[in-house]
Amino acid sequence: MSTSFVYHALGVSDQKYKSTGYKNGKIIFEITPKPKALRCSLCNAKSVIKRGVVIRDIRTVPIGSKTIWLRSHIQRVWCPFCQVTRQIKLSFADRGKRYTRAFEKYVLSLSPMMTIKDIANHLKISWDTAKEIHKNHLSRRYKKLNYKKLKKIAIDEISIGKGHQYITIVMDLDSGRIFHVGKGKGADALTDFWVKLKRARAKIKAVGIDMSPAYISAVVNNLPGADIVFDRFHVVKLFNEKLSDFRRSLFNHLAGKPEEQKLIKGTRWLLLKNPENLQKGRDEDKRLKEALELNQPLATAYYLKEELRQIWNQQDKETGNKIIQNWIELANASKIPMLMKFTKTLGSHKSGILSYYDHRISSGPLEGTNNKIKTMKRQAYGYRDQEFFKLKLFDLHTKKYALIG
Repeated sequence: MSTSFVYHALGVSDQKYKSTGYKNGKIIFEITPKPKALRCSLCNAKSVIKRGVVIRDIRTVPIGSKTIWLRSHIQRVWCPFCQVTRQIKLSFADRGKRYTRAFEKYVLSLSPMMTIKDIANHLKISWDTAKEIHKNHLSRRYKKLNYKKLKKIAIDEISIGKGHQYITIVMDLDSGRIFHVGKGKGADALTDFWVKLKRARAKIKAVGIDMSPAYISAVVNNLPGADIVFDRFHVVKLFNEKLSDFRRSLFNHLAGKPEEQKLIKGTRWLLLKNPENLQKGRDEDKRLKEALELNQPLATAYYLKEELRQIWNQQDKETGNKIIQNWIELANASKIPMLMKFTKTLGSHKSGILSYYDHRISSGPLEGTNNKIKTMKRQAYGYRDQEFFKLKLFDLHTKKYALIG
């Protein structure tokens, strides 16, 4: 064994090899500092006087299946300039850490492919050590976020647990990165975000949100120059909820007519599906057609649902406005209370819906990220450390395929 092996294989340049030991399946390389490593850890002065040695075992990258430790003889030196005695700095490990920087990089290289538990088992380290390495890396990486470049953002809340536990997320729609994670939902969860935006002097052009009065008020008060955009996902989702309730009320209204109830029963998901997604092999299109032919109010509500989707498929804002006006007229002419009530919602939010044609943004990427978050939580069996969970969300945009950990 030579000093060159320690340098080339383990990345330790300012130490020289002393000996090799074997204990309980571990390989221990004993190393001592070269003269160039003897410097004051504070002022970096070379003219220091030796004052004893501290021996520390430090974990480094494995060789095959063998765990490798560096038994480092850390020199203590007295500095005539600082007038104190200190241990010299290690070039290959951070102060107070029992692993090298090379080992830290190795753990991080495994994190996209393995869970924290898998990494801990593979490297024979504690779960807390594997998590600490990952958390420290993310803390350094996302210590400061550049809010100044934000132009188009989306805001939404997501449920993260039982008992109405929510977080509010703000995403940059240009990069797909999460820039804010607030506890709870509503305007209060965005307070810190508004402060950071103003401090960065960001110029937000458009904000994609749902039709929550709390979000609308928060955006108007804090970003008076930004356009509010209500995209199709939230609008159609709201109408689908009304349509489901309407189908249920029709089913209950047909009590005493089992044949008619039978046709409507089980059609909820058929009504909510887009026509092109109906599976002909399972006769879904046939079952839906039979239900609609039986009940005219249900058919009217269903076809207006399909017409509602066309608002965002037009070439310009003017045509989109005509579609909305036509929809409102048809809904009012139907005399169906549910549809007539929804026309008020559509009319009062028309400007935000039509803002889509000015910015062409959608909260779709944020909804996709919400699904990633749920997958990440499920694979990790939850997160006890909420700060670590928040850092994982900031790093979520780097996850392209399988979500681990």
